[in-house]
Amino acid sequence: MIVYKTEEEIEFMRASAKVLAQAHGEVAKLIREGITTRELDQRAEEFIRDNGGQPSFKGYNGFEYSLCISPNSVVVHGFPGDYTLKSGDVVSIDCGVLLNGYHADSAYTYPVGEVAPEVTKLLEQTKKSLYLGIEQAVAGNRMGDVSFAIQNHVEKQGYGVVRELVGHGIGKKLHERPDVPNYGKRGSGLKLQTGLTLAIEPMVNLGTKSVIQEKDGWTIRTKDLKPSAHFEHTVVVRKDKAEILTSFEYIEKALQ
Repeated sequence: MIVYKTEEEIEFMRASAKVLAQAHGEVAKLIREGITTRELDQRAEEFIRDNGGQPSFKGYNGFEYSLCISPNSVVVHGFPGDYTLKSGDVVSIDCGVLLNGYHADSAYTYPVGEVAPEVTKLLEQTKKSLYLGIEQAVAGNRMGDVSFAIQNHVEKQGYGVVRELVGHGIGKKLHERPDVPNYGKRGSGLKLQTGLTLAIEPMVNLGTKSVIQEKDGWTIRTKDLKPSAHFEHTVVVRKDKAEILTSFEYIEKALQ
């Protein structure tokens, strides 16, 4: 069942999204060589709880952390731990916040120190594909229009679009229907209606689209071990233009 949100529910999600955006900003301030991924996770959880929220991911299907932290060839669902960031790394930070009974979800991929030019381009183009997908999330379009916009852009750059993992509906549950694939055909799939809230999240690999799941049951890695990028916003389908509830504003301020 697909749940369309009232304006009141969207306001609750907007509040979750603001705490989430600020939590991302707090993490962004700490991204540097020499910091462990565990320290980033601890800061995010501390900030979210201090602001009245709960980390959406912690305890979800047994996941033990507030952040999914995925460096280099890890696409998504990486565990925070003793890994220390070093120059040349890229690292995806995915976070969710539950506040007033509603979730928001977003992700951002960071370069650490000096990264290779082709990796910088991967991050830029994956982020661009997110916004191209969001542009299509308007009432009357179909899910395939969102999916095609993302796939078409990144495949023109020679990148691989992950098939096994997709975006999703979001609201009272972290993962609701419908799925939001990052690949598809224009004019196909669910017809989008006002009040549908989606987490749109391109996961794009520098090399092959193929991925493998590690033995921990969570970590997803590129099969060819090349870097991957991941950007995500929580959005509302509207009549003329999708509304983005989450924000990268605090991240970008921290990175200046």
